[in-house]
Amino acid sequence: MRNDPLSARRVLVVAPHPDDEAIGAWGLMSRLRRAGAVVEVIVVSDGGASHPGSITWPRQRLVRARRRETLQAMRGLGLSGRSVRFLDLPDGQLSDDPRRLRATILRALHRRRPPDLIAGPDVADAHADHAAVAAALAAIRRRGEWRLGYHVWPEGAARGPRRCRVPLDGRALAAKRRIVRGYRTQTGIIADAQAGFAMTHRHLRAFVRPQECFAVRA
Repeated sequence: MRNDPLSARRVLVVAPHPDDEAIGAWGLMSRLRRAGAVVEVIVVSDGGASHPGSITWPRQRLVRARRRETLQAMRGLGLSGRSVRFLDLPDGQLSDDPRRLRATILRALHRRRPPDLIAGPDVADAHADHAAVAAALAAIRRRGEWRLGYHVWPEGAARGPRRCRVPLDGRALAAKRRIVRGYRTQTGIIADAQAGFAMTHRHLRAFVRPQECFAVRA
């Protein structure tokens, strides 16, 4: 293991939902890509539960759109579709079967060359799906890996006894803001759902900060 997680040469970002990879770790991925690292992404859930009851956006349409949004965002980092794997577990139900979740993630890890850095949701994240993925990753222990935890809900920086910070300059901030807003299914275009998430300006300010802060877990 290298002495600094930001010196990693093979990086894996694990996202509970399509968009968490950009909200939580876009700056990290961008920095390490510029340094020549190989970056890959695993999206655990299908993202299909964000707007229940929508007639114009039934679940399968939403799932397909959210997958396209992630692929488009990752192309902005120079990642091809082969660098992004979708596990398609049911959104909103990741905590229902911890053993299945852990086994599914473990199989996905075994299909790729071992990374020397894994960034995933922080154990203190308040969203049930995020906490479930964090617990699954914590249960999968392999030697020689750094583990970083990013925090999404409630909006704020990851906390812990050790933290890793990735600063974003003005140009990087503007790029990340554009990338996050590119997840259009989450920014208000779906208006007929019974309930659903719509990213506000407050959310955007919280998700795109002058630095990304990660809890160091290994």
